[in-house]
Amino acid sequence: MSRPATQAPSPAARPGPRRSGPRRLAGRAGIYFAALVLAVYSGFPIYWMIVSSLRPTQEMLMTPSLVPRHWTLGYYTSLLAQTDYPRQFLNSLIVAVTTVALTMMLSVMIAYGVTRQRIRGKQMIIVGMLYAYMFPPLLLAIPLYSMMTLVGLNDTLLSLVISHLTITMPLGVWFLWGFFKTLPFELEEAAMVDGCTRLGAFLRVVLPLSAPGLVTVAIFAFLLSWTDYTFALVMIGSDANKTVPLGLASMIGAFDLRWGDVMAGSTLIALPLFAAFIALSRYFVQGLTAGAVKG
Repeated sequence: MSRPATQAPSPAARPGPRRSGPRRLAGRAGIYFAALVLAVYSGFPIYWMIVSSLRPTQEMLMTPSLVPRHWTLGYYTSLLAQTDYPRQFLNSLIVAVTTVALTMMLSVMIAYGVTRQRIRGKQMIIVGMLYAYMFPPLLLAIPLYSMMTLVGLNDTLLSLVISHLTITMPLGVWFLWGFFKTLPFELEEAAMVDGCTRLGAFLRVVLPLSAPGLVTVAIFAFLLSWTDYTFALVMIGSDANKTVPLGLASMIGAFDLRWGDVMAGSTLIALPLFAAFIALSRYFVQGLTAGAVKG
């Protein structure tokens, strides 16, 4: 018996030719080059800020170079000893830490309640939070200032914390809502079967599993509060309650521009951000990835 003739695969079914070696190498080289350009574009201003805070004034203004010829810590000593920068740094730290704590507490409560409880109009709550986050700070600053004046909280750090919550809390609720929504409720039920209360299941099961999302919200809240200038400019009037962004802005005058002090102050204000990101980068990346997939 003759074997049946096999039908040749159609041209459409044949696999396409593989990319040649030089083309693949050129593609990778292009990706690496684009990444290098992006890294230099993002990192060079930070490098220039740091080295400018360590070079003398004459060299900074007359003959700047990529690597300083002379090094000095005079800007840092004068900034810390002769200005109100230490008090401003402490004010910024108090406001940022308080904002992060309140943002985490309120965002977790609202997001978990909307996710697990049967609440009428909970979709409207989430949409309202998202719309609230879309308003620019300048649009909210003047009405908030009027409200703080009526209740006697103008020119206080508490008014600044409340103002920051209008930006950080909607972001936290919206992000954690997408995170909690994908956590199986069966995990909490299993914990309650084993003897946990509803609160115990939340503290021992939900919160540990939500650590990447919580860290991401905390970093964003700290970043928004720590670097805020608009709300601080409107809410704070006295020198005793100024934050670091306001203090740095006051060093730039019409006839006096202390570039060295500004660069040193900017370097110091960036240090907590770098430290927080380096320490929590693993959770931060996991939180962003989980939020993008699960939300």
